[in-house]
Amino acid sequence: MLSLASTRSIAPTLLWCALFALAAAPGLVAPERAWPARIGWLAEVIVVAMAAATPPAEEAFVHPAFVLAYLAAPAFAVGAIAGLAELGALVGVTAVALVVAGGLQDQLGSSSFGLAALEWTVLAAVAGVLGLAVQRLVRSRSDAVEPEFVQAARLLTQLRTIARQLPGGLDPGSLGDRLLEELHQVAATDRSAVLTGSGGGRLEVLTQRAPGRVAWETSFDADTPLADTWASQQPQLSSRSLDRAGPGTPVSVLVIPMITGVRTVGLVVLESDRTGAYPPAAVSEAVEVVNGAALRLETALLFDEVRGLATVEERQRLAREIHDGVAQELVMVGYGIDNAIADLPSGSEAAESTLRLLRAEVTRVITELRLSLFELRSDVDRHGGLGSAIADYARTIGSSAGLRVHLSLDESTARLPAAVESELLRIAQEAVTNARKHAGAANLWVTCEVDPPFAQVEVSDDGKGLGRDRPEGRYGMTIMAERANRVRAELEIVPRAPKGTTVRVVLGGKSRQGTAG
Repeated sequence: MLSLASTRSIAPTLLWCALFALAAAPGLVAPERAWPARIGWLAEVIVVAMAAATPPAEEAFVHPAFVLAYLAAPAFAVGAIAGLAELGALVGVTAVALVVAGGLQDQLGSSSFGLAALEWTVLAAVAGVLGLAVQRLVRSRSDAVEPEFVQAARLLTQLRTIARQLPGGLDPGSLGDRLLEELHQVAATDRSAVLTGSGGGRLEVLTQRAPGRVAWETSFDADTPLADTWASQQPQLSSRSLDRAGPGTPVSVLVIPMITGVRTVGLVVLESDRTGAYPPAAVSEAVEVVNGAALRLETALLFDEVRGLATVEERQRLAREIHDGVAQELVMVGYGIDNAIADLPSGSEAAESTLRLLRAEVTRVITELRLSLFELRSDVDRHGGLGSAIADYARTIGSSAGLRVHLSLDESTARLPAAVESELLRIAQEAVTNARKHAGAANLWVTCEVDPPFAQVEVSDDGKGLGRDRPEGRYGMTIMAERANRVRAELEIVPRAPKGTTVRVVLGGKSRQGTAG
């Protein structure tokens, strides 16, 4: 409108509109990128300077220099988004553009153009300073609201986006299996394993490739190449098996570190029963394969740790809400029933009997809630181990339900990955809960054997068994199957002789068949 009023012609107006649209195009096409926006701001300043220097028509209502008011817009945007340095550059470009455009159009001597150019250049700088103030205000507020959580939210959002795009997912076990499969193609292996750090001075067996059970060495013993490989971050060759129950004859052992940056994430162990199986060429090729997988595995382990922390926090939150909410309200209901019974007039035996039955049911529900709270809060202590956690849970539940609990624990000093231990504990808890609530059992047999990467947990009862007339607990069985599948374990739910049910979950090998009795 200003152009039309100053030139009294439609053609220049359309020309300036087209130029303004062209100047704004870079920022509109790629608004998330910095450089297109910068190019757009500079183009807007140049177009404004050219339009303002256009000689006015004789019968014009206004001077074209009025369009200089638009300079405040890009200056404010640069101050609020880009910062002080780029604001200074934009003001400098504005001054140069106005001088050049005024010289080309013979407008420098015009007081209408020259004074307006000076005034609006200063006002554009002021607008830019206001933009800087807005930028600092926004940053100060975001920093004041827990910057750690702001950063965590940003990182987790990025991780969610990236995780959806990964071809192999973020399951550490699956990535370890894939790595061992690739190494089997490039180097001779009869036994192989991926070991990761546990943070307790020992290693955990993440996954293995072997024809049977292997008792892998997991301590940083001076007599094994594990400690040397971990400390030196260099591949190590040995002729002594890292299988504690392995052959006493010489074998070929290759230990390769998994390194990301300057940190050792884990170790890959390759063993062959043939001596001299790993010449320099095979070692170089195997190291190249491991180096390519190290970052993927570390990412999966970090994601698994974050997911585990989130799960623990959610279980604790649910426990607190149940304890402070429904549990407390039920206790108050129980007190109310007790008061009602005390206030009953004599001769109200029927009403009293009904209230006492109701009180007994409320007491039962409160007991169930307390046991559920105990289950939610139970977890595997990194110092106690899986067997200790299962035993504590079975003793507590058995005592509350009047069950006689028979425990058999055989746990080595080596540990399973924390996520695997947690899933096995939940499966055992579900099996014990089913026996307590639905089986009507008198005895409970709990067996836990852990020798990483092998583990077997078995829960048996002498209750009603798995009859078709027992729909209770079916949902729990589905949950157990899902948990077992998550850690790549085998789940069996079979009848126990002479009566009852046996739930058996086996990780990393065939189960030892047997019946508790």
